[in-house]
Formats: sequence, C-alpha cells, structure tokens
Amino acid sequence: MASADPRIRTVRLASLETRYPRTVGRNARLGSHGAGPGSDVAVLVTDDGRAGWGLFEGPPGDVARVEGRLLSELIDPATGILDDAEHWLDIALHDLLGVVHDAPVHALLGGRGTPDVAVYDGAIYFDDLDPDDAPRGVGVLVEECRADAALGFRDFKLKIGRGNKWLSRAAGDARDIEVTRAIRDAFPDARILVDANDGYDRDGFVAYLEAVADVGLYWVEEPFLDDADDLKALRAWLDAHSPETRIAEGETSPDVAALLPVAAAGSIDVLLMDVMSYGLTAWRALMPRLVADGVHASPHAWGRPLKTRYAAHLAAGLGNVEVVEGVPGTVAGVDPGLLTPADGVLRLGDTPGFGIPVPDDVHLRPIG
Repeated sequence: MASADPRIRTVRLASLETRYPRTVGRNARLGSHGAGPGSDVAVLVTDDGRAGWGLFEGPPGDVARVEGRLLSELIDPATGILDDAEHWLDIALHDLLGVVHDAPVHALLGGRGTPDVAVYDGAIYFDDLDPDDAPRGVGVLVEECRADAALGFRDFKLKIGRGNKWLSRAAGDARDIEVTRAIRDAFPDARILVDANDGYDRDGFVAYLEAVADVGLYWVEEPFLDDADDLKALRAWLDAHSPETRIAEGETSPDVAALLPVAAAGSIDVLLMDVMSYGLTAWRALMPRLVADGVHASPHAWGRPLKTRYAAHLAAGLGNVEVVEGVPGTVAGVDPGLLTPADGVLRLGDTPGFGIPVPDDVHLRPIG
C-alpha cells in the first residue's frame, strides 16, 4: 500500500521550452517580451515512485534540505509549506500533496470556488508600435484578439500607457483610447480589462477614462504608482461614472501590508500578487482576510502558461476570484488542452495535483 506520508527520494531540476503563438511586444515600462521564456521546473519523486512537479522562479533552493525528508515535514495540507526555505517548491509540493492524497489541488484548498474558471487573454501588448521602421498600427491588435479568440479566449486585457515611454504623452494617450475603442467595437460582448503598468498619473488616467467612459471597462490595473489618496480619488470618480469597473493593484513589487488597508477602505477592488513569487501558501493565509474585507483576488500569472493553471486551481480552491490571467502558449511535453480555455473557461476536473502529468525526458532539459 502506498504511504500517506512518503519520503522525498530525489529532486530533479530541469527546464521546459515555452512558446507564445507570436512575439509579445512592449508595455508601458518594458521592451519586447519575446516569443516565450524558458520554464524551470522541479520534479519531486518519492521513495515509492510517485511524482509531483511544478515551476520555480529564480535560483533553486537547497535540494539537500528536501531529499530524504517526509512530505509531512515540508508541507501541511491545511496551510501549505512549513518553512520559507522551501518557498521555491511551493508549487511542486502542492502538486505532490495532491498526488499523494489522490485529490486535485483545488479540493485540497477547500473547493470554495468552481472548477470551471473564467480566464482572460493577457497577451495584448503594444504590437501596434512594432516594428520601429514600419509600425503595424491598431489593426494588428484586433487581429491578435481574433487569433486568441480562436484559441478559446473571450475576454481581453489591453496594455495601455504608450505615452509613458514609447510615444509622446499626447500621442500615446490618444493611441490608448483608439485601441480600447477598436477592441470594444470588434468584441462588443467581451470583458475588457486595461493595464497601464503605472504608466499614467492620476489626472492623465482620469482623462483616459473620460474618453472611454462608454466602453464599460471590467477593470483598470495599476493605473499609476500606488498612492492611497490617488486610488481613493479614482474609486470616487469610477463610482460616479462607471461603478462596475474594478481597480486592480498589487502585481509589481507589492507592499502587501500597505495595500491591505487601502483595499479594506474600498479603494482597491482586486489584489493581484503573483501566484508564484507571492505563492500559494501566502495566498492561503491571506484569502480569509480579503473575504472578510470584501476584496477580491486574481493572482498575477503572466509569463508562463503553467501559471494560469496554478492560478485557476487557487481560484477554484479558495474562491473569491472572478477571473484569472491567461497566457496563450505551449509548454513542451504538456497537453495544450490543459492550459487553454474553451469558450473562455478553463475546466480543471478532478485529476490529482494540478492535473498535469510530468513531462517525459525528451522535453525535460537539464539545468546547468
């Protein structure tokens, strides 16, 4: 009989190729995001041959701290990882825990949401500005939305803030308005989200909102550098002109302790801390407070399609998440159907762990 508390025999580190369906361009602060990053993963194998795996970010931790230890010494089913030294294995340990308990991660987290998770397309960047010698214009973004709709996406997050770095302020703001209107015209039933990556100031952002007031934005993300008074003023403006539009904050280097009282006061509607850098375990501890304060969550998942599935399990498990960030793309050795929504919804099912088999050795490339 398989042990309910197996010992970790080996920790294998590898990299998987990730590819977007197209090169993803600039945002308000950064240059081209390329055609897809490498994805470093850890595969944990127990002494009885069971395996769990997942992404990690940054340098790996100390493998010697993990090999030879009981699973119960590393992760508690009720709370998550037991030591911050294993934060880098937060995903892999949750996956293995699900395999050992024969349960999907969303069930381990409480099953408070639905396993059919709404997913938006997070890959609409400043491709209208590329290439420098012959910019393609707004039409390319409409084409990209149509291509992603063919993949299964129904809602779209648009990067805005072109006037922060790449165009003059006036020209950039005008292009942001043109893009927002063009996507709304092409997709009248879509939820449209916008993300400025802090590329505006408060007055400039309100001017943008005034120009797109009839678009019905679902949320506005990181409109300007965090400031409690500015966020309060923005919420007041939205309450008067577009009360259904949410304010989303907390992706970029979040000071969570500072953001929480701002959110509790009603000036932030959705918190966005990354599903990996902040982590599943931290989200498990935080979510009850957000529920009590009436604040929603949507963990940042951009960069790697695997992160969308992790965020979806968090949403299905902890609840209090209305939609998660989708990353169109493929991961070597992973069934694309596990990473891509159908009609705007990622259906998780009840396969143990995160529901993704460990990729085979053909695709797992050694690190270092």
